Amino acid sequence: MNVKSAFLNGFIEKEVYVRQPPDFESARFPDRVYKLKKALYGLKQAPRASYARLKSFLLKSGFVMGSVDKTLFLLSRGGDTLIVQIYVDDIIFGGLSHALVFSFAEQMSREFGMSLMSELQFFLGLHIKQGLEGTFVHQAKYTRDILKKFNMGDSKPMTTPVSTNTALDADEDGEAVDQKEFRGMIGSLLYLTTTRPDIQFAVCLCARYQASPRTSHRQAVKRIFRYLKFTSELGLWYFSGSSLSLRWFSDADHAGCRIDR
Repeated sequence: MNVKSAFLNGFIEKEVYVRQPPDFESARFPDRVYKLKKALYGLKQAPRASYARLKSFLLKSGFVMGSVDKTLFLLSRGGDTLIVQIYVDDIIFGGLSHALVFSFAEQMSREFGMSLMSELQFFLGLHIKQGLEGTFVHQAKYTRDILKKFNMGDSKPMTTPVSTNTALDADEDGEAVDQKEFRGMIGSLLYLTTTRPDIQFAVCLCARYQASPRTSHRQAVKRIFRYLKFTSELGLWYFSGSSLSLRWFSDADHAGCRIDR
């Protein structure tokens, strides 16, 4: 759901004054200013005030705020759980109980103005496909966009994000490259790891050298982009009714690190 006029719902704690709008000045007091009681669009306090209003309402309604993510709220009622995620003026919510979900929607509509409510399909660059067998989350469009942004759209695809022979280090004798571009590439890739854990290691390995990137580091990052060209449609698949379990593997070759052995 989207909160209509979200930034107009927040109460301001500090004193803020605004000039009278042009052509709408008071005939009696043309030189006076307005003291705001609520936030306005464009006011830098508006997002904070809007979030504070939403948070206060949810906490009074029995929700518990996440200890790590302060925009995540959970409501437990009779064995059912409702999850609510706030992003500025957009709210994602869901649960196993249809009654609890619709009750929350009606409650929010009474308190705030709400726009179209529908099944989640696209959010912050994430595509969500829901079906009877499970939910698929991917960033295929985002992947194509960053390939185009960094002129890697016509690059030769690779089947792995990093070579087994790659051993990056500071490479102080290597040729320096554009730091701004390198950081932009790393930042774009880090957001992609939301649905692509297969590139997590390679991206974090290259991210170590953002302070002084060299040609060898840039080539390693380009390898990741070439791998994305080959696997742009990959994402995370959550099976319905399956339990989430984490399996991990580690390489105990501690002395093989070229940086600190």
